[in-house]
Order: sequence, then C-alpha cells, then structure tokens
Amino acid sequence: MNDEQLVNLGTDAETLLNTETFTRTVNMMVDATVQAFLSSAPDEEDKRTEAYGHYRAIVDIVNTLRQQVEVRDQIDAKANEDQAEENEVITTEEE
Repeated sequence: MNDEQLVNLGTDAETLLNTETFTRTVNMMVDATVQAFLSSAPDEEDKRTEAYGHYRAIVDIVNTLRQQVEVRDQIDAKANEDQAEENEVITTEEE
C-alpha cells in the first residue's frame, strides 16, 4: 500500500471513529458483552470466554482504526518536514 492509500485509509478511519453512530454502536456492543459476562453463572465459563472474545474483537477493531489514523498523521508529518526542508534549501540557494 502506498502513502496516498494509507493517508486515505487513515482519513476514512478518523471519519468513522468520529461518527456518533459508530461510537454509540461500539458502546452498546461493549455494554452487551459486559452484561453477558457479568450475568453468567459461576459454572458457565464458556459464556465468559465467549464474551471476553467478543470484547477483545471490538477493542481490536477500534485500535486498528486508531492505528490507521496514527499512520496517516505520521505520513503527513513526514511530508510537512520534507516540504519545510525543501523550502529551506530553496531559500538558502536564493540568498
């Protein structure tokens, strides 16, 4: 994947993360998972294991989206540094 694609992916991820519907849905899923865990009987280890797996999957999705935003920001920062250095070189050559 090239830088442009990674930047687009990060922008899309940020848009999704900032969408109220997405946040509300993730929170509802986490709440449901926690309720399933807490309402399980002491002998229902399988239910708790399944609930934990669901919770981890939700967290992994959100963390992946956040990582995509971070990659985009790093690419943008590097591009800005490169542009600043290029401008500095041009300014120095003109003097």
